[in-house]
Amino acid sequence: MRKTRNNNIGKHISGMALVLMLTISLNAQINQPNIVLILADDLGFECVTANGGTSYHTPNINLLANKGARFENCHSQPVCTPSRVQLMTGQYNFRNYTVFGELDRSQISFGNLFKNAGYKTAIAGKWQLGEEKDSPQHFGFEESCLWQQSYPRRDTAGHDTRFSNPILEFNGEVKHFNNGEYGPDIVSDFICDFIEQNKDQPFFAYYPMILSHCPFVPTPDSKDWDSQNLGSLTYKGEPKYFPDMISYMDKLVGKIVSKIEALGISENTLIIFAGDNGTDKPIISMFKGTDYPGGKGKTTDNGTHVPLIARWDGKIEKNRTCSDLIDFSDFLPTMCDAANIDISSQTTIDGVSFLPQLLGKKGKPRKWIYSWYDPRGKELKEFARNTKYKLYSTGEFYNIKEDFFEKTPLALVNMNRDAKQSYNKLIKALDKYKNIREEKVNVKRGKN
Repeated sequence: MRKTRNNNIGKHISGMALVLMLTISLNAQINQPNIVLILADDLGFECVTANGGTSYHTPNINLLANKGARFENCHSQPVCTPSRVQLMTGQYNFRNYTVFGELDRSQISFGNLFKNAGYKTAIAGKWQLGEEKDSPQHFGFEESCLWQQSYPRRDTAGHDTRFSNPILEFNGEVKHFNNGEYGPDIVSDFICDFIEQNKDQPFFAYYPMILSHCPFVPTPDSKDWDSQNLGSLTYKGEPKYFPDMISYMDKLVGKIVSKIEALGISENTLIIFAGDNGTDKPIISMFKGTDYPGGKGKTTDNGTHVPLIARWDGKIEKNRTCSDLIDFSDFLPTMCDAANIDISSQTTIDGVSFLPQLLGKKGKPRKWIYSWYDPRGKELKEFARNTKYKLYSTGEFYNIKEDFFEKTPLALVNMNRDAKQSYNKLIKALDKYKNIREEKVNVKRGKN
């Protein structure tokens, strides 16, 4: 009788231990959610129907917004490399931007941080941040499928290499496709496969899309798609294909989300979708009933205002809209906050986590955002702004709500109370970085 009682006690203890182990495992998963960051190429705020655009069909992105949170005031840098350097490091460009098409190898990216925290990591899509064979792995991505890593954007005959019959690199190894494949399909398949292979452990998937950057060419869903085409011979292509490219980009976003849903991991996966800068200049879209020209490369709103949508089932309330200011330095601290990754040891993080806003809390909304923009070292544009006013370091001060294209600077005399208050705050924002900027410039020029 006593032996039976002891056996029962042992079984009870073993059962409790199993429950405890399962609880610990579950808590670990909750504390380390999966992160999927999708970054569309050259996609301005106006292109998404959920934001008020009417020129294109974006049902999957709209659904992402319906099941999550949509941000109305997210701003990038005006072109890709400055945006991506800021996004991946959480720092303003004056600190660590070196040259177009490169990420300084001394920098720590969000890939490094997630890998060091035990996450499985992958990147697929557009690279253009360093030609070394190990560039993605150096920055923390264990698996990579990339366009424009060591191989250039054009082949020896001058064909663009990203879309039909592409040339891509898998973990640094170049592969030529010539059987009618479509580059965006290949890289999205890579992301989906990575997600499925790692569904039972924390993963970070960064998907910097190849779409919807020019050349504007047919997609496999276009009526005149040619599977034998070796790539565009012109840089811009034909703008008439831009709507098809937006539709296909949206389709691939839906593909990634559907994979997450099918695997049953949507409650433990934070999905973030954004554009990397404004829409390209030849494109004119309809936005809230008016023509909206693409402003890529410009510091006006049509060059920096980008979509930002996030979904995390059970965590983010459905169909939420947030008007808080967000910039690209904020993504790294936000994702690390969600994943419980400590970044306090990092030298400098300029960004502010907007995870509280994602979760329906007030958080610490920004009063202003800052931009240092000099992509090719020829014409520096530096400014601080809020949702209504923008102040450049050269002194021009604009009411960007009333003067969208920044044609008429406000006179610094006779300003109303609202303008004066904003001006004083933005002056302080610019002054905050003045000494650091000057020190960096002097070091670069070889001065003591």
